[in-house]
Amino acid sequence: MDKETMVGCPTTVKAVYDVDDKPPLKEAVPLGLQHVLAMFAGNVTVPIIIAGVLGLTVGERAFLIQCAMLVAGITTLIQANRIGPVGANLPIVMGTSFGFVPTSIAIGGQFGLSGILGAAFIGGLFQSVLGFFLKTLRKYFVPVVTGTVLLTIGLSLMPTGVNYFAGGVGAEDFGSFSNLFLGFLVLVVVIFCNQFFKGFISMAAILIGIVVGYIVAIPMGKVNFAPVAEAAWFSIPTPLQYGMTFHWAAIAAMLIMFIVTTVETVGDISGITAGGAGREATDKELSGGIIADGLSSSFAAIFNALPNTSYSQNVGIVSFTGVMSRYVVTIGALFLIAAALFPKLGALIAVMPQSVLGGAAIIMFAMIATSGIVLITKTPLNRRNLLIVAVALGLGLGLGSVPNALQYFPESIKLIFAGSGIVIAALVSLFLNIILPEDTGRNA
Repeated sequence: MDKETMVGCPTTVKAVYDVDDKPPLKEAVPLGLQHVLAMFAGNVTVPIIIAGVLGLTVGERAFLIQCAMLVAGITTLIQANRIGPVGANLPIVMGTSFGFVPTSIAIGGQFGLSGILGAAFIGGLFQSVLGFFLKTLRKYFVPVVTGTVLLTIGLSLMPTGVNYFAGGVGAEDFGSFSNLFLGFLVLVVVIFCNQFFKGFISMAAILIGIVVGYIVAIPMGKVNFAPVAEAAWFSIPTPLQYGMTFHWAAIAAMLIMFIVTTVETVGDISGITAGGAGREATDKELSGGIIADGLSSSFAAIFNALPNTSYSQNVGIVSFTGVMSRYVVTIGALFLIAAALFPKLGALIAVMPQSVLGGAAIIMFAMIATSGIVLITKTPLNRRNLLIVAVALGLGLGLGSVPNALQYFPESIKLIFAGSGIVIAALVSLFLNIILPEDTGRNA
């Protein structure tokens, strides 16, 4: 192990393909596409939400989606293929972050899209600076903290997975038997391929499940190919289409969110190394990942996209398949760039029924939670550490599920904490780990 790696309890996890391994192209291409399918819906949903809130036109919404795909592809390439100190050099897939949506809506209501992009640009630079000091800050990101954050991420994403499973929030047939059938079909195919086959079929179980669900959904009338026909063949997104404006109130709110997403990124990177290779992340991997996260968000602002961060569902894929290859993720990044430059390709993925994605999402999100458990158990489960986990989960998931509990707080506080269990769990676990005395004598 790298001398910078923090040593924890040994695990039996072993990567099928390690970080620098290059699977044959016939395997790498579908495995890369598997990563794209897993994150695609989440990546395009954020610009759709923001466009709707700001009252943008259909054409502008399509443009923002195109920008989101281009930025996700380019920033994924940087994360997976380190350039100097920038990038974790791990199979990390980047995408537009849901965590910034509430704050962005509030900023957009006052300052418009240009205000959102300006604040995100400054916030990204701030996060990249934090990355350079990661080695100093790492003593605060012990396994009980990062594991708790990762466990919270997985558990908080469960409702999202179920919403996909049932057809997607707002769907007229939400919860219909046809949607549930498709979700269960994908779930069963994924489990069957992963457990009863070896080699490529086992590794590509999620892709196979999604493809089967997609094909079955067509004769069921669940797929509308009209957006594919209407999409352009080729288009290049224009940078600074909406400009940037800078407002202290907006920037302050964004800076707090970037601190929180830094903790989340530490959890995601730790989840990839723990779930995919049975080890903890090195200082260099964490520092490079956070620097890339920050610079990616600033780059995203230039190309009219919201802040980018590591995608947790893809952490689940790595844990589920054991494929740690950066080469695979690099191919996935090229798919994203192609989908941005050739809108018809992106539209072909975008029309996939939500319930099909939901069948795979249930497993992916659960694997994130189990990776968190693996990290937590790397330290002694004494009363102190169990208390940290318990309080962080209790407050994080509890207040995240009941945002009205904070209804009398100022709007700025609610925007950061209400509805985001990850934010609360991250801050609580960090705080308790700092102030609680070490318990070296007693186990739980």
